[in-house]
Amino acid sequence: MRSMKGEVVLNILAEKAWEMYRDNEVISKINPEMLAQAEYIQGDGNPGSLRVFKLGPVVDAAISNYVKESTEKIEKVEMGQSVTYRVIGGDLRRMYDPYRVTFTFIPVEGKENEMCLAEWKAEFEPLTPENASTIEGKRCCSRIPQVV
Repeated sequence: MRSMKGEVVLNILAEKAWEMYRDNEVISKINPEMLAQAEYIQGDGNPGSLRVFKLGPVVDAAISNYVKESTEKIEKVEMGQSVTYRVIGGDLRRMYDPYRVTFTFIPVEGKENEMCLAEWKAEFEPLTPENASTIEGKRCCSRIPQVV
């Protein structure tokens, strides 16, 4: 299984970052150029829920031939800490199986009331050799969480 990961320090509490990430309306407003829309199409964010992410024009321009939309099923939730999605539809699903992403929000030691570390990790298996080179060549996605 292949993987990618990234992290960024945010100047907000981990709990606040968690709330913002889980709220479709808020996350869609943070940087609509990168993430145009998020919507729970089934459920409320607990395991088994389905969420659609529609990428914005900045990301679309960078990887327009690859990913525009992703339907993800929530597999695991550790309240206030992390959420794991498995892609079940959209462009990524046609290229990788599985494609699983975990987002984690960790308070920064000594600055728990000010900052948190936002981490993400994607684990995936390309369906074809061409898709293996596509993800390696399109690591621009690794910068997406830095705008949150």
